[in-house]
Amino acid sequence: MASNKTSKIELNVELDENRVPEKLHWTAEDGGITNEEAKAMMLAVWDAKAQETLRIDLWTKDMPVDEMKVFFHQTLVAMSDTFYKATQDEKMSATMKDFCDYFAEKLELKK
Repeated sequence: MASNKTSKIELNVELDENRVPEKLHWTAEDGGITNEEAKAMMLAVWDAKAQETLRIDLWTKDMPVDEMKVFFHQTLVAMSDTFYKATQDEKMSATMKDFCDYFAEKLELKK
């Protein structure tokens, strides 16, 4: 009988008195990450029973807006890559990439 392996990803959020994130740290030991600091995170989980996405979007109060724009752009690009890997839908993936280019252009992220 094959043994099952478990992998753990841990998120720690330090909040101020108003419950606003001040610090974010994450650990993924299988990936060699231990208590790394982050300024923002987006987590999406599919609830198959309810047929809906559950999300946690957090950013620290000192996350600069210009970095948030880059974070969003890179997340959108990664989502289009993941969409292609999951569906093999080349046409929609290309459409998503076109939007990513448009997004970057409008925010003046690409030089």
